[in-house]
Amino acid sequence: MHVVRFDRAPAYAADGHFGMVMHYLQGRDAGYTEHVWVGHSVVAPEGGTTAKASPFEKVYVVLAGELEITGGAGDRRTTVTLGPLDSCRIEPGEERQLLNRGSVPASLLLIMATKPAPG
Repeated sequence: MHVVRFDRAPAYAADGHFGMVMHYLQGRDAGYTEHVWVGHSVVAPEGGTTAKASPFEKVYVVLAGELEITGGAGDRRTTVTLGPLDSCRIEPGEERQLLNRGSVPASLLLIMATKPAPG
């Protein structure tokens, strides 16, 4: 068993992320995981990410507040607003953008693959 106390969770920064405070909860700098890593983000009002794709599958779970998430490309591009305990999956290679259009910070759990999808 590997326990990470939130007050000791390592902070991190990522390119294309703004107005966000992010911590590893499991995996990466918070300890070894085999298939996924888990992070927590607090997204300030007007904070979020640029539109970008990656080879990693991602699952987002909003814990508090609301986040606008845009995913897909071209005529398959969709924007949704997620509230507490709403979730979405972003496919490997799918472009995504997160924005907090609200007036209060949003809290977000991220579960992300440690390796790109095969193929």
